Amino acid sequence: MSVLFVTGTGTEIGKTVTTAAVAAAALARGRSVAVLKPAQTGVTADETGDAAEVERLAGPVTAVELARYPDPLAPATAAQRAGLPPVGPRQIAEAAAKLAASHDLVLVEGAGGLLVRLDAEGHTLADAARLADAPVLVVVQAGLGTLNSTALTALALRHHGLDSPGIVVGSWPADPDLASRCNLTDLPEAAGAPLLGVIPEGSGALPPSAFRAAAPTWLTPALGGTKGLR
Repeated sequence: MSVLFVTGTGTEIGKTVTTAAVAAAALARGRSVAVLKPAQTGVTADETGDAAEVERLAGPVTAVELARYPDPLAPATAAQRAGLPPVGPRQIAEAAAKLAASHDLVLVEGAGGLLVRLDAEGHTLADAARLADAPVLVVVQAGLGTLNSTALTALALRHHGLDSPGIVVGSWPADPDLASRCNLTDLPEAAGAPLLGVIPEGSGALPPSAFRAAAPTWLTPALGGTKGLR
């Protein structure tokens, strides 16, 4: 795949760190990587956005933001409150295609979940992925409640005619509880797709050199990693 969208079953579940891990694994294999953040919300002009954070952790990627809105809200609402134009699905698909022409891999990290509104017309990341004809990697939580949100996201992907290579647990606890341990087995069934990675919690706080060295061991070969899952 040359373009891969990254979404989540919610917010603050490890999408950016997962994107950085996939980018780092690709860079380690000698591939050129671009990271596209269509709508960055919740940061001001002088703060670090998600694309820049991926670059810090993963290494020399091409980091691109299409729009930035200061309020930590859904992109459509944040754009409206800021008095700025929203980013629509066609703009996202065209930007991804342009980057794909000069990079081996383009990672498009969404904001929030798959069906978060991008504009007043109700377009979502699913619409952008469909226009881009790109698969969607889903980042999920580890613990109780994740099976339902994962199954709902998988249902939405199928409804929109989108393919998914699989799922990644975005933050695996150092001391997993019973639900988390059982979910490693149950999540692929809920998703209807394989488990392709488990990112240890706190990975984003690692020094970049340590992050880059470890990232391939968190992912299966389907995402450029080197390790099977526990």
